[in-house]
Amino acid sequence: MLPVQAKELLSMIRKPRGAWLFLAFLALSAGTAAAHDADPENKATSTATVDTGVLKGAPYRVDIPAHWNGDLVMQLHGFEPIGTPRPAPRPPGEEASPFLAAGYALAQSSYASQGWAVDDALRDNERLRAWFVRRHGQPRHTYVVGFSMGGYVVLASLEHHGRHYDGGLSLCGANVPGTRVFDDILTSVVAFDYFFPRTPGLPPGGLADPAAPALGQMEVMHAVDAALQTDKHAAQLLATHLHVSRERLAGAIGVHYLVLHQMQQRAKGMPVDNRATVYAGFGDDAAFNRGVRRYAGDPQAMRYLAVATSLSGKIHKPLVLQYNHDDFLIPVRYQPVYPAMVQSAHGRAPTLLPSVGEGHCGFAPEQIMQAFQTLTREASGGPTG
Repeated sequence: MLPVQAKELLSMIRKPRGAWLFLAFLALSAGTAAAHDADPENKATSTATVDTGVLKGAPYRVDIPAHWNGDLVMQLHGFEPIGTPRPAPRPPGEEASPFLAAGYALAQSSYASQGWAVDDALRDNERLRAWFVRRHGQPRHTYVVGFSMGGYVVLASLEHHGRHYDGGLSLCGANVPGTRVFDDILTSVVAFDYFFPRTPGLPPGGLADPAAPALGQMEVMHAVDAALQTDKHAAQLLATHLHVSRERLAGAIGVHYLVLHQMQQRAKGMPVDNRATVYAGFGDDAAFNRGVRRYAGDPQAMRYLAVATSLSGKIHKPLVLQYNHDDFLIPVRYQPVYPAMVQSAHGRAPTLLPSVGEGHCGFAPEQIMQAFQTLTREASGGPTG
């Protein structure tokens, strides 16, 4: 049995976990946003209004409580593996409950594509916001809240469309430029390939091999976990370098494999290049650098990644960041990166809250709402403590 069950891990990519599962884990102007797809379904009852449909290929759901306070929350989910079934119409998700109970309208896009779809997420979220305004009226305040990959899109939304938002909340977010995320992901999989070559059940050329056939996530995780058992010293070296607890290491490597290969599909080539990378921290570094597999990045794919996943730090609206303890997908070293970018860009400094919960997006509902209340207080000019 895996340290983290494969089925559970798949849900954790997109969902925060607390007392119950909480759905989450990964640019057009308002004037050009338009709906040209299936007619929306708009249901009004004595308790709520539900508006579902598809905008430019992106399923969406809008929930407005009967006691609407006039404010809107745009909520961004995280990474959704390519091929994950999508029910229609889009279900509300358990994450809607605390916001709706507090009187907030909630708008959620499923994005037009799956995978590390941050560019689609940015466009589709903005399109849905503009659609909400046209269909339901201008909210008093609009906030953007995202989890994991969606947390990154919160930052991009404030950078590109900040005039439309009163503030943003990024929870367990991948709050660094995508080039850094994928450099680290490549390091993870090539390091595994170095220490555990020719692992049964995995491609002969290694997990990072662009020519390898796609494998299922559960299949990869089982093979990785079995290999880690054969060399506990190498497994601990990997865990230490990747800032992951040993029991979560197989899960982290399995997700890294999945995200890297799906980004190769999206970018139409290898989006990172490690031919000149000098690695350190893997024991005998000289031997590691001689023996680790090297990959040439595809120039077009690398340009796509650099443009689609860029961040500038130029924000001027309130931003609240919060992470989890022992998050096997968002390492602690990422936490100071975006605040430093904002400082360099002379933007408005974000508020970094103390970490809570365990694992990736391990927030309880009340913790999410406490972080959100910090954002609303800051946006209104009140104290954040």
